[in-house]
Amino acid sequence: MTFREWTEQPLFGIALTVLAYVFALVLQQRWKALHPLLTCSALVIAFLLSTNVPYEAYRKGGDYIVFLLGPATVALGIPLYKNAQRIRNALLPIAAGITAGSISALLLATGLVWGLGGSRELLVTMMPKSVTSPIALEISRQAGGIPELTAVLTVLTGLIGSMFGPGLLWLAGVRDDISIGTAIGTSSHGIGTARIIRDSELAGSVSGFAMGAAAILTSLLFIPLYWWLR
Repeated sequence: MTFREWTEQPLFGIALTVLAYVFALVLQQRWKALHPLLTCSALVIAFLLSTNVPYEAYRKGGDYIVFLLGPATVALGIPLYKNAQRIRNALLPIAAGITAGSISALLLATGLVWGLGGSRELLVTMMPKSVTSPIALEISRQAGGIPELTAVLTVLTGLIGSMFGPGLLWLAGVRDDISIGTAIGTSSHGIGTARIIRDSELAGSVSGFAMGAAAILTSLLFIPLYWWLR
């Protein structure tokens, strides 16, 4: 089997992604500032460009990785269950933070696209960027956006939030795990949650809850916005 024939197999996309991520973890051990997901993405892109392998060939295996987003998200329910009582005790402030964050994310995306003269298609593509990828893609698809671009914006939002969110919250004087979890989960979905759960299981649990609640709330808020934008 030639190299070109192998790249047409789903195993190529899976192997390339896994190897790039493992190498990214090795690099992070030496340079802590490197985010493994960002490094992994850069390595995959560099390999595809340098070998002239089309994205469509990589996607045959990459779609299997995307499919695993669902089970990985469900797995966040374990720490959520373990800290359910503490989340229940602080449910009102958590819900207020999720609501404020979800509305702010939608309004900021709308203002940015309108301010730069973007089209309606770009607007509905960008608006769900702060919720978890499977829901963001479906919202974009149903509203007439560009799901592929939504996927990119969603990942970038999660990456930026996971890389700079905890530090910015610390500088702002936010120290409480529940507050940090609410902010990161609402704005940076699964990528941000995976980052802060390494520092605090409680913060990660709240972030997982906020991620799911923000996805539901954003989907509901998108209904009147969609009809208004038509």
